Amino acid sequence: MSFDLKLSAQQNTQNLSSQQKKLNRLIEQIEQQKIQLDMWQKAKDEIQQQTRKTLVPIYSELHNILFQQLEQLWNCLQVHEFSKADLTQLDDKIQNLASLLKNSQFLTEQQKIKVIQIGEFYQQHAEHTQAKKHKKNLHREEDYNIKSNHHIENNTQTIDDKSAEMDWNVDDFDEQHQLEREQYRLNRQKEKHEQAQKMADQSLKTVYLKIASIIHPDREQDEQLKVEKTEMLQQVNQAYEQQDLFYLLKLQIQVELNRGIAQKGLSNEQVKFYKLALEAQKQQLDAQIEETIESLSWVKQTKSKTQKPLNTIQIADMYKSLEADCAELKQQVKWEKERLKYMVKVSGLAVLLENNAL
Repeated sequence: MSFDLKLSAQQNTQNLSSQQKKLNRLIEQIEQQKIQLDMWQKAKDEIQQQTRKTLVPIYSELHNILFQQLEQLWNCLQVHEFSKADLTQLDDKIQNLASLLKNSQFLTEQQKIKVIQIGEFYQQHAEHTQAKKHKKNLHREEDYNIKSNHHIENNTQTIDDKSAEMDWNVDDFDEQHQLEREQYRLNRQKEKHEQAQKMADQSLKTVYLKIASIIHPDREQDEQLKVEKTEMLQQVNQAYEQQDLFYLLKLQIQVELNRGIAQKGLSNEQVKFYKLALEAQKQQLDAQIEETIESLSWVKQTKSKTQKPLNTIQIADMYKSLEADCAELKQQVKWEKERLKYMVKVSGLAVLLENNAL
């Protein structure tokens, strides 16, 4: 069934109050939102299918090439001698590759084990180096404290004054202030969503109970009307289960029209109620659209590339971003293959190290 909720369907638009005209505009916005949400949900499925078809094979090839690089560099490190500067380059590159590949979904179990082993080696080495530095710093601090003891005793007031100045760090204060403002904004946004959800739930239940009480088939004597009301009640129950407040509001006005209640137009109280209920529905739809868009993995990249706010990103932007990502990844695969060719030979590896192209 399809119902026209707009008040212009009930009476001449010239006779509508400013509040009723605002209500009509709100209704139009929600109708557009529902269309937009449906388009994004369909596009999401299509984009995800296209992603699996195009991006996944490229990522698989790329990760396997990077694993070959990791394995080749690791083997070279065990067999050949390198300068201290070259060793630093090699260690950094191997660690980066191991970090990148540790959560890869495109490697075999044997390859994953190899990556984890290499990563653990560098992690243990880093922890050992850090422990040595910490121990060395402790010795330095002890020596400094002994040498500075006399100076501290004679200049207590001066040091206290400087400490007080150091405690007041303007940059730290500004950073903390920014963090507090951001947290406040997030809390306010959360409160607004919770209030909208609460209002929508209350409106949903109110409208549902009112319609159900009016059209309940058990109160109808006419058999034909009882059948119609039974079908309508099923639609009402379905809309309530799906939390489709917009549809229930449409149905409520239709029911009131059928009963002759709304022939003279809606009362101010009704307009206010519908406006509040529809605003809650609008916020819910906004949230659903945002969640659908954000569920696409590269939405942040698209936002960055297009310099567009989230609510203005178009479906076409996502397809353009997907195409651009495919082209970029294919180029990266090409480069990594060339780099791997150099790594296979010691002379080629030396060229990469010399030009910082590892």
